[in-house]
Amino acid sequence: MDDEEMVMFQSDWCSPRRLHDSPTEYHFPADRYIPNRSLMNLDQVRSSFTNGTRPLYNPKFSDLYRRRLSDSLTLDSEGKPLRMLVFRGSPKSSRKPLRFIDQMRQEDAAALSRAHQTHQPRRLPKKETRILDAPRIRNDYYGSIIDWGKNNVLAIVLGRELYLWNSLNQSVTKLLDVEQLSINDDHDRPISVAWSQDSRSLAVGYMFSKLQLWDVETSKCIRSLQGHTSRISTIAWNGHIVTSGSRDRSITNHDVRAGSSPISCIVRHTDEVCGVKWSGGGNLLASGGNENSVYIWEASKMSSSKFLHRFTEHTAAVKALAWSPYQFGVLASGGGTNDRCIKLWNTQNGTRLASVDTQAQICGLEWNRHHKEILGGHGYGTGALRNHLSLWKYPSMERVGELRNHNSRIISLSQSADGLTVVSAGADETLRFWEIFGPPCKEKLSDLDSLLSLKTFPMR
Repeated sequence: MDDEEMVMFQSDWCSPRRLHDSPTEYHFPADRYIPNRSLMNLDQVRSSFTNGTRPLYNPKFSDLYRRRLSDSLTLDSEGKPLRMLVFRGSPKSSRKPLRFIDQMRQEDAAALSRAHQTHQPRRLPKKETRILDAPRIRNDYYGSIIDWGKNNVLAIVLGRELYLWNSLNQSVTKLLDVEQLSINDDHDRPISVAWSQDSRSLAVGYMFSKLQLWDVETSKCIRSLQGHTSRISTIAWNGHIVTSGSRDRSITNHDVRAGSSPISCIVRHTDEVCGVKWSGGGNLLASGGNENSVYIWEASKMSSSKFLHRFTEHTAAVKALAWSPYQFGVLASGGGTNDRCIKLWNTQNGTRLASVDTQAQICGLEWNRHHKEILGGHGYGTGALRNHLSLWKYPSMERVGELRNHNSRIISLSQSADGLTVVSAGADETLRFWEIFGPPCKEKLSDLDSLLSLKTFPMR
């Protein structure tokens, strides 16, 4: 690069542009933000500092023009001194919009308060939506004779037979009949059922300690599982693990991918195991016993028979167990005739959250997945809830209402796959379907909708 090109290159970097018209030649580039001392007229700067007290006037403008210009820059429209640096501006330009926004917020708060005051509680159905005859239902507290799978098929034990009712097309199929299974003992019968989580298999527990897995598509028994010596009154699934509780006081876990022998067996209850229930995440198991105790087990420590918590505040057998679907680690348990209480437990720290005396035996509990409520099915008792259903708010445990159409005690409860309908099996040999858990709450505004709403946006 020759000298002439270097000068042109350097001159392109000089800033500001007016320097290009100057007769003085500069050979040092400068940045627009970082001044170059060689480009400054230091004599003029020194003169400005020295003569700063003497105003410099342009002779082209008259005194009248300069006076009007000064007034325009220092006085407002009312002739008062103009306040340049004011946080909220002048009264006319800023106060009115701010008062308008505050008024809008006050109106919104008043409307919200009126909405809460005029809000009517969700109405309970006056009667069931469907009634099915269920002859030969046994009036037995110790048993889980119904279960509603995700395939919308309800399994029902009627005497020595097991039926499947499809809620979509109302078809009925007999899955098994003990008399046709070549079972020698005339007193054996199924007393507990539970669908697998994928609804492909149905686990059936018998009076005389058998535990079978059935394929409902082929209506065939695909596996017989061993491990109990007495009746199997409760069954629960956790993925490929099927858990069963028995009168022999044991809890067994079978891996259906392995052989027929259990992978673990726990004997901690001192009387019959009346209920078992896995948490939604599958990491905790709750078990209730006829000795009035509730145990909490960790899935990772089942083989060691070491429990996480033991609750002993119930005064009767505990069959009804239900994990909260919207608060991790919260368990609801219901006691028998001599207890009659629904209790809520925090299984994270082992404390009781609430207890309510229903004055009636509790045979089943179901959480509402769409509203914060819990439903109880009742049996024997002395209060108004005897043989009825009761709905309770969570966490206040205030009673919302009750449904009174059963003529005898309720033995078991189950809910549909969508969580809107509950079926109750009664000793009056009926299955009653209640649309008590719906409809779901309306969807909330998205984050973008809330952001774009002036009335809900918090900033001014």
